[in-house]
Amino acid sequence: MIKGLYETHIQVSDLEKGIQFYTEVLGLELAHRDKTRPIAFLWIGKNKESMLGLWEQKENLQTRHFAFTADKEDILNYSVDFLKKKNLKPYNFLKDGIEKPMVFSWMPALAIYFNDPDGNQLEFISVLEGEGQSEWGILSYEEWLEKIS
Repeated sequence: MIKGLYETHIQVSDLEKGIQFYTEVLGLELAHRDKTRPIAFLWIGKNKESMLGLWEQKENLQTRHFAFTADKEDILNYSVDFLKKKNLKPYNFLKDGIEKPMVFSWMPALAIYFNDPDGNQLEFISVLEGEGQSEWGILSYEEWLEKIS
């Protein structure tokens, strides 16, 4: 029945700034802007298989978390520099000051985090090949490679 997640919605304090961030900084494509309410929809990826909705909320903003699927090699070799060039601070799940992707061994998946201007927690994630090993916890990619070899 369920094959995936098509869309998610978040609140932004300023719709114009939100659209600018998600289109110009992250490269999403504006799909539709509601003419009667401060809402915009953005395509995620080229195939229009998923969408992000931005809802302007001036007061009592509630931030959320969601993850963008990305290629493992892009996360390893490009994501941190990409985020820094966009004046975004990359961090790992442990928030230990290390600006490197980490592996969730239970999945397994490689991930790096950052925030949008309103504090929504965003993530680039790539599911890795192989079986999960929950007893290994969260570790660096290098540690993951050592353990699986």
